[in-house]
Amino acid sequence: MQSVLTSKMALNSKWIYLILLPMYFFSEVWCIRCYYCNSANNTACLDVNLYSEEIRSRIVPIVTCETAIPSPGGYNFFCRKIVQTIFHSNRQSDVRVTRGCGWIRHDYPCYREDNGDHLGTVCQCFDDYCNTSDRVEPASMAGLFFLFAAVLYVWH
Repeated sequence: MQSVLTSKMALNSKWIYLILLPMYFFSEVWCIRCYYCNSANNTACLDVNLYSEEIRSRIVPIVTCETAIPSPGGYNFFCRKIVQTIFHSNRQSDVRVTRGCGWIRHDYPCYREDNGDHLGTVCQCFDDYCNTSDRVEPASMAGLFFLFAAVLYVWH
């Protein structure tokens, strides 16, 4: 009787793991965490990499996009960083950095915008905390690696 009960419990625990394990992966897909700040009211937002992780976690807010922003209608969230040079007619231009969440994807990872009164560069990324700074995309790094390897091959 004991062995039958033990085997039933083992079978039930296997089913629980089979059900819960995929749920873990799905939750990771839908929840992305991004830095959420504007340098107009938080100067640390200009370059969050200047600070250690401990200090950064206290002065630069982090949000889970799905809970921080009302649902925009079934889109998948991603992190975004916007760097704008704002032109003023009566004073010197200033640079503003905004980090946050986005939900409508652009065709390119980064693109420029020009609205007359400001120039901007908008970059989107799809990993947690990826809107910290400009970084080289993995595909670009792979391309540079193969180019470098080809040059070395031809040289020798």
